[in-house]
Amino acid sequence: MKTRVGVLYGGKSPEHQVSLSTAMAVMNAIDPHKFAVVPIYITLEGKWIKGEPLTGPVKEVKQLQFVSDATAMIPVSLNQVQPSDAGGQEEAIDVIFPLLHGPNGEDGTVQGLLEMLNLPYVGNGVLASAVGMDKVVMKNLFAQAGLRQAKYVAVTKYEWNQGGEAVYDRVEQALGYPCFVKPANAGSSVGISKCKRRDELKTAFAEAFTYDRKIIIEEAIVGREIEIGVIGNDEPVCSVVGEIVPKKEFYDYEAKYEDGQTELIIPAAVTEEQYETIRSMALTAFRALDLSGLARVDFFLAENGTVYINEVNTMPGFTPYSMFPLLWKHSGVSYPELIERLIALALERHQEKQTISYTLERKRG
Repeated sequence: MKTRVGVLYGGKSPEHQVSLSTAMAVMNAIDPHKFAVVPIYITLEGKWIKGEPLTGPVKEVKQLQFVSDATAMIPVSLNQVQPSDAGGQEEAIDVIFPLLHGPNGEDGTVQGLLEMLNLPYVGNGVLASAVGMDKVVMKNLFAQAGLRQAKYVAVTKYEWNQGGEAVYDRVEQALGYPCFVKPANAGSSVGISKCKRRDELKTAFAEAFTYDRKIIIEEAIVGREIEIGVIGNDEPVCSVVGEIVPKKEFYDYEAKYEDGQTELIIPAAVTEEQYETIRSMALTAFRALDLSGLARVDFFLAENGTVYINEVNTMPGFTPYSMFPLLWKHSGVSYPELIERLIALALERHQEKQTISYTLERKRG
């Protein structure tokens, strides 16, 4: 009996299209002899539409964009046997592979639904996903874990509306220029700006607040952008490190997905000591945020050799040409094998959860 994998993609997110590309790549890489793949599309309006199990490769993304007037499914039926269009019954999903980027997917919301359904799923749990999405909470936990990072200031939209000039003063006093402004809860470099003076800061605030009610402003670290992959549950392991070399001034959404000019160097040229520092910090962050399954951990390697942790990504880009799978390819783990390992880790973590008691049993004596 093949394991039935529900690949969940799309979603109400600015990264909807990124999710579609990722889903196509994963579906085509899953071994059809071991797994039955069931596509589950979430439209931009939030409608869930389950497709028929795949019988062959997906040739283009539009095949995965089921029409919005198709019969929607009720998400709570994912763990139930369903009537088949061909007659008979369609077996329940065994494990979900969420490939949702950004809000309403990578932030713990979908993970919470899957927990309520008691369905195994690939990747991080509710808390880890939520913390990994919120850059402010993430950095607060990094600080508690003793991880070196850039100085930062958090601002809510309410604070900004109450007194913008005072907020700008606070940022300039704490960080100075240049600095980066980012939405606290957005991925894929959405809404990020680099500021060198106050007028740019004002524009950047307005831009970032269109994507979230809370933003984070960070000091600029002059140096290289280094990334490492982590997979595992209680015994996580790390890949080689890679370096991002954007042709633009910094790695924004366009540089990441559209202009095709960004260079990925794998493995990155670092010393053995620098690698061990990066690996150790990545594992510390993985455990501090209670991550599981997978994560990409991003760092800055300053000109003087100092390593600063930047952030974790709990559902990194996952096409064969994305940094995370490439890091593992250069570490000896192929793309299809990586997918299988993550499914196995999902089932392992779910099995562990089944041993937890949810009733209070009094001992007799």
